Amino acid sequence: MNSPNSKELRQLRAQAHALRPVVTVAGKGLSPSVLEELERALNDHELIKVKVSVGDREQRDAAIVSLCDHSGAYLVQRIGNIATLLRHNPKADPRKSNLHRSQ
Repeated sequence: MNSPNSKELRQLRAQAHALRPVVTVAGKGLSPSVLEELERALNDHELIKVKVSVGDREQRDAAIVSLCDHSGAYLVQRIGNIATLLRHNPKADPRKSNLHRSQ
């Protein structure tokens, strides 16, 4: 996937502003069920927020990198323990996709 340019990143951050986290990574870390839910959310919504409530800043950073590596998603933004991820899905349902809905 091509990484978004600065103009696209600004637009993506604006689109994600009103979103709520749909996946939460907590005490059990990147369990198989969390990774399954991440896949489902990215397939359906393309642009999502993930709440990462594990350890200190380094542990959160490592968890976010692992999420991106595992899913093939692009990190749009990270503020505190909330990460915004993007993975385009050419077959996305426009009624579910956060990218299509807000255009």
